[in-house]
Amino acid sequence: MSDPLVGRSVDGRYVVRSRVARGGMATVYLATDTRLERDVALKVMHPHLADDEQFVARFHREARSAARLSHPNVVAVYDQGADGDCVYLAMEYVPGQTLRDLLATSAPLSPREALGVLEPVLDALGAAHRAGIVHRDVKPENVLLADDGRVKVADFGLARAASSAASGTTQGMLIGTVAYLSPELVLRGVADARSDVYAAGVVLFEMLTGSQPFTGEVPIQVAYQHVNTDVPAPSEHAPGLPAEIDELVQWATSRDPDRRPADARVLLAEVRDVRAALSEEDLDRTAAGAAAGAGEPGDGRTLALPRTGAALALPLDDTAEHARLAPSGTDQEDGTSRPAGDGGPDVPPARRDRRRGLLLTLAVLLVGALATGVGLWWTSAGPGAWTTTPAVVGQPVADARSVLTEAGLQPEVTERYDDEVPEGQVAATEPGPGEQVRRGGAVTLVVSAGPEFVAVPPLAGLPLEEARTTLEDARLALGDVTEEYSEDVAKGLVVSQSVAEGERLRRGEPVAVVVSLGRQPIEVPTVVGSSREQAEQTLTGAELAVGEVTTQPSEEVAEGDVIAQDPADGTLFRGDPVALVVSSGPPLVTVPQVQGSQLREARAVLEEAGLEVEVERLLGGIFGTVHSTDPPAGSEVRKGSTVVVRVV
Repeated sequence: MSDPLVGRSVDGRYVVRSRVARGGMATVYLATDTRLERDVALKVMHPHLADDEQFVARFHREARSAARLSHPNVVAVYDQGADGDCVYLAMEYVPGQTLRDLLATSAPLSPREALGVLEPVLDALGAAHRAGIVHRDVKPENVLLADDGRVKVADFGLARAASSAASGTTQGMLIGTVAYLSPELVLRGVADARSDVYAAGVVLFEMLTGSQPFTGEVPIQVAYQHVNTDVPAPSEHAPGLPAEIDELVQWATSRDPDRRPADARVLLAEVRDVRAALSEEDLDRTAAGAAAGAGEPGDGRTLALPRTGAALALPLDDTAEHARLAPSGTDQEDGTSRPAGDGGPDVPPARRDRRRGLLLTLAVLLVGALATGVGLWWTSAGPGAWTTTPAVVGQPVADARSVLTEAGLQPEVTERYDDEVPEGQVAATEPGPGEQVRRGGAVTLVVSAGPEFVAVPPLAGLPLEEARTTLEDARLALGDVTEEYSEDVAKGLVVSQSVAEGERLRRGEPVAVVVSLGRQPIEVPTVVGSSREQAEQTLTGAELAVGEVTTQPSEEVAEGDVIAQDPADGTLFRGDPVALVVSSGPPLVTVPQVQGSQLREARAVLEEAGLEVEVERLLGGIFGTVHSTDPPAGSEVRKGSTVVVRVV
């Protein structure tokens, strides 16, 4: 059936080209990142799980866990996101096959092949353990064998920080693949670095024997055996394997986690020691007991897996010789080149047999004398000896290095920020002070880099909750929140912050913010009855604007005074206008025509028109007749004005 996602562009960036694999939780596609023009593996959660918070959290945890690691043997996670109901991870695309695919066609592997695969796996897990991450699902399906020879550990979806990995269960169900679960995970749901070590030991057993140590019809039967039965020695299933291999597997898979290697780095050191101690015949001995690379017909595969990981190419042709696991022309012990003909893997069999015969003769002469001494040296002072980690916490790193070196241990240094321990001093060791470690093994010095300082992000213009999230993402805290009115910033958005953008603070320190209440409301002042000039001063003083000004006659309000305003009350915002109506004084009236009228009649007409009458008598005014008026008839005057009536 066609896949509807093939050919689609996810999140406007990833063009899906083909489907690679499908699992119970997600489907993996080959896609092209159009922004960076590269192939990626796009891991898309099944749509019916996208609403399940636990599955989405596992998806996000995988991205965060892998993002904390930068290691050549860890599959990198580039991006995570969602496009509608499509929840995805964009990961490094590793063309090749899984270790499960290899075991299905080529198991069992020789010790050289198995250890060659295991070393980069342990190197990746060691980096995770150093970062405080426990993988919790180590199995062949999660080991990728690239076409170019790289070995990659994938799927950190079950990984957790060691500090929070106290529970390995979810809703009462075991997390992990039952064939590789450590006893403590089965019994208590507890997972730490030693649980990954156990799973890696089971994977090594499976590579060497072609089968898992425990099987059953139902998972609970397998889990029961992990708790109650020791993982058998690989040689019981694959006769001829050397005792050192048996001891390595049984040390890694001890039912008591305290008797296992403390983490993958400790196991890796032992793997390298065992590999160096084994003979060429032991390294190349298969489960059937035959040494590979002796010119006998192969089984259709060519493996080239050197100590640090070389090419892995499967399959070739049916007559391909089963080559040695180190590349041609490379020293088996230290990886340095050497010319052909000195006894390396390219030397003709006859010459190699003569050298081996001489070495075997010398070995027989020495074995009797050295057996007892070697055994004592191995357990008391040699690689098999144990010692305790010195207490160097609080010491300068140079002094701590010297102490570890004098104790016969190999110091490895990593840094972390620490608010309590001064810069340059040891904040912790792995293993911790007093814990057991193999003599000559590695002890990681966790050196304080001092307090971590982070840049303050820009917050202005963000909603308060988004500002809080932004600070938390920057590993800072939200401080005091105050509110104030702002004419420029919308209500609910950050106006300002107490520490400027780009300044550096200690991780976790607070940044205070001022949040906008929006524009400040202003009470509208009453200016009715005031003069126009006074009203305008009052409004501008209240940070309001003088709006439209109109005039209107008024018999009650003096000319130039405010008759009305709009709005008359309530609130406005800064700069809003208030309209004014200003009195132009009493209305105008026309002086009536009263010339020739008698004074009494003229007075009545003028007063009825709203005018005052003043009489001026000419020649005594004996006739009482109106001669003229001032202002003359027809003139327009304000109501209430005085008209002079001249009477003869």
